[in-house]
Amino acid sequence: MWTEGLPRGGGARHERRMFTDSIIAPAKLNLFLAVTGRREDGFHDLVSVVSRLNFGDTLHLEAGGASGWELTCDDPTLACDQTNLVLRAATAFSAATGRWTGGRFFLEKRIPMGAGLGGGSSDAVAALTLLNRMSSDALDQEALAGLAVQLGSDCPLFLHDTPVVMRGRGERISPLPASALGRLRGRRVVVFKPGFGISTPWAFTRLAADAPASYEPTVTAESRLAAWIADTTAPAEELLFNSMERPAFGKFMALPALVAQLRSEFGLVPRMSGSGSACFAFLSEAAPFEAVGAVIRKAWGAAAFVTEARIT
Repeated sequence: MWTEGLPRGGGARHERRMFTDSIIAPAKLNLFLAVTGRREDGFHDLVSVVSRLNFGDTLHLEAGGASGWELTCDDPTLACDQTNLVLRAATAFSAATGRWTGGRFFLEKRIPMGAGLGGGSSDAVAALTLLNRMSSDALDQEALAGLAVQLGSDCPLFLHDTPVVMRGRGERISPLPASALGRLRGRRVVVFKPGFGISTPWAFTRLAADAPASYEPTVTAESRLAAWIADTTAPAEELLFNSMERPAFGKFMALPALVAQLRSEFGLVPRMSGSGSACFAFLSEAAPFEAVGAVIRKAWGAAAFVTEARIT
């Protein structure tokens, strides 16, 4: 149990009372992802519309009464050492604020790894958020965003609870107008991933190898996004785009094959999220999720991950 006020051990543990809290670390989808070029610092510039889902990991924290940070997870394949972004986030928060010198995290892992769903980044921001709301003198949103971007390019988006536009390498976040949000929030989606993941560094290296043809010109990306926003009757499906499908679909043929099958059998418009390997498709309220899921599992086998979710 992770309920504040209940001891989790003997007398010594009870005397050294810890503050406890939990938080959901949501998965994300890149609904629109245009990679526009490579920067001098090695990162890539992009224009992306990103949404959080009502599905994700759960991070628990016992903070205080300890020196140093620990992480355990119910998924034994997850590295829980200092390379994990949760511990890096806690260390960064302590260094920046002088608050909380240690504690224990426990992660319930539900977002598959190597999927392009932002699981590691979301977990990191969840750690920052937990520590910040346990602090008597909390950091403001700007300060938290400054810490988040040090941890990863897509970390700052998880500080926002509505779909946003990311620019630069991901650190520049701007809101969508209400007319655009209304076409996204609450939409039903199926999210699916094969038994293999895709390394983000590999994907971007492959994309860069085909430059400049693989990059979407910034003016083109911005024009496409602006046109969708301006046309208030355009459905969410017309927004969907992902530059990263080029390297992923070129190597992993199981991805485009299933995408084509779902288009043919159900009329869906599937896209990949981030650098993959997870894909998604919007579902109407009447669409048969179980039938769609059965086709995905038949194509990709028992190792396939399939879930239904909604955009928040």
